[in-house]
Amino acid sequence: MVPPVSVRVAAASFAVGAVVLLVVWLTNLSFERAALLAPVLVVGVAAAAGLLVLWGRVGWAHFRESRHPRVILGAAAAIVVVGLVLTLLGVKLPRE
Repeated sequence: MVPPVSVRVAAASFAVGAVVLLVVWLTNLSFERAALLAPVLVVGVAAAAGLLVLWGRVGWAHFRESRHPRVILGAAAAIVVVGLVLTLLGVKLPRE
C-alpha cells in the first residue's frame, strides 16, 4: 500500500507539472524534453518570481515614501492607456 502524501508535496508536484505543460504549450519542446528540463524550469521560474517580488517590494516602498503618489499613478496609467491605444490602432513600432 502506498502511504499518503502531504498536501505540500502534492501541491509542489502539481506546480511542476503545470510549469512543464506551460513550457510545452508555449514552445516547440516535446513533453519528454520539457520533463527532463523540469529542474531547470523550476529554478528559472523561482528566480523570476523572486525578482518580481523583490522589485515589487522596492517599488512599493518607494511609492509609499514619495511626495507625489498621485502623479506617479497618473503617469503609470497614462503609459498603459497610450500603449493600449497604440495597440488597438495597430501601430507597429520600428525594430532595429
